[in-house]
Amino acid sequence: MTLSDTLKTYLDKRILWVFLMGCASGFPWVLIASALAAWLKDAGVSRTEIGLVGIAYGIYAFNFLWAPLIDRINLPAVARVGQRKSWILITQGSMATLTLYLATIQSPADSLLVVGLLIFGIALFSATQDIAIDAFRVDHFSYGHQASIPAASAMATVGWWAGYSFPGYFAFAYADTLGWNAVYLMLTGCLIAFMVATCFVTEPVTERESLQREIEAQYSQTGQSQARRVINWLTVTAWEPLADFFKNHGLRLALLILLFIFLFKIGEAFLGRMSIVFYKELFTNEEIGTYQKLYGGLATCIFALIGSVINVRLGVTRGLLIGGVTMAGSNLLFAWLAMAGPDKSLLLLAILTDNFTTAFSTVAFVSFLTALTGKAFSATQYALLASIGNAGRTVLASGGGWFVDWTGGNWALFFVITALMVIPGLVLLMIIRKPLERISNQNKESNG
Repeated sequence: MTLSDTLKTYLDKRILWVFLMGCASGFPWVLIASALAAWLKDAGVSRTEIGLVGIAYGIYAFNFLWAPLIDRINLPAVARVGQRKSWILITQGSMATLTLYLATIQSPADSLLVVGLLIFGIALFSATQDIAIDAFRVDHFSYGHQASIPAASAMATVGWWAGYSFPGYFAFAYADTLGWNAVYLMLTGCLIAFMVATCFVTEPVTERESLQREIEAQYSQTGQSQARRVINWLTVTAWEPLADFFKNHGLRLALLILLFIFLFKIGEAFLGRMSIVFYKELFTNEEIGTYQKLYGGLATCIFALIGSVINVRLGVTRGLLIGGVTMAGSNLLFAWLAMAGPDKSLLLLAILTDNFTTAFSTVAFVSFLTALTGKAFSATQYALLASIGNAGRTVLASGGGWFVDWTGGNWALFFVITALMVIPGLVLLMIIRKPLERISNQNKESNG
């Protein structure tokens, strides 16, 4: 594919839809991660407690458990807008309600349990929204549009960071003047705006339902009881997506792929989980908003687009390798910043480098996961793969605050250790690189 052909893929109007849905996917992390960490820090909550509140994010690692329902169930109240869109709208409305409640809490330090429960609820609906949004993207681009996968992955990444960074910038910019309660009230309005935007995207047209009926027919028998039909439905819904993945890739390679997905971004996750707490010890809310959210967000969007072009030219597995190596290097820059102190120039360098590596590796990672997803159960299989990656980035990284305290508050040592965490994933990638490239080539050939 020529560079001109690569750039033309961005003219597809579905790319805009993917961007909008990416914004909706990234936005909840302002509510439950960066803004929340700063609010709790301002309220006097300890680093360890801030890290432990992040256990609520662990729900992202388990959303594959109910992903089959999003593949198989139409919500009657909003089914006419489409199966993917209906789930997205319901989850957005639920998050808006919980965020509005969160905005009424005057002292989060005294109501930490309530805050934790609200954050868990927002994370639950956000994780469910992610299932539907990922399936929305996969259904639009996976089959017969292999060349567009990196572009769609890039725009999903750009959208995610735009939805996370720019609202986050305004949150930090106005937190000191308006207060966090007013900020969360404005963030509730953003969720309502996302609901309006969702109404204007187009539901993907797929063969999903017919393929599911064909698979279900294999279990059907003449004159079977109602109980047996329920069992067959549950079997197709819960078991077939997993069985299909292992059948397509083989047991050994499938297990190695899953282990790589788990390990790939652990180091980045530990850094990301505690970065706001680290910034708060050196810089003001306004400085964090300007450098980390505004400048960093713009840089990530640009780097994601560049990353999609590079991944098309070099291939996804090479993109993963480059992304992993640069992730380790960017973490070492944060160690340098920790030793240097509140140096704004070094802060900008560290943030730009981190956002480049994050954008580049994420485009490759999302493209990789998309290429592994089947036609009949796109929501379930993508959620399973993404959840395994989220397990490392959410459950394990929730101990980041304890880890910093264990080092005696030695941020430089913490960041060096997070850089070393990248190594196991890179070693595993080198082991399975050829099989991964073979899968990619087979997908390209089968889809012309």
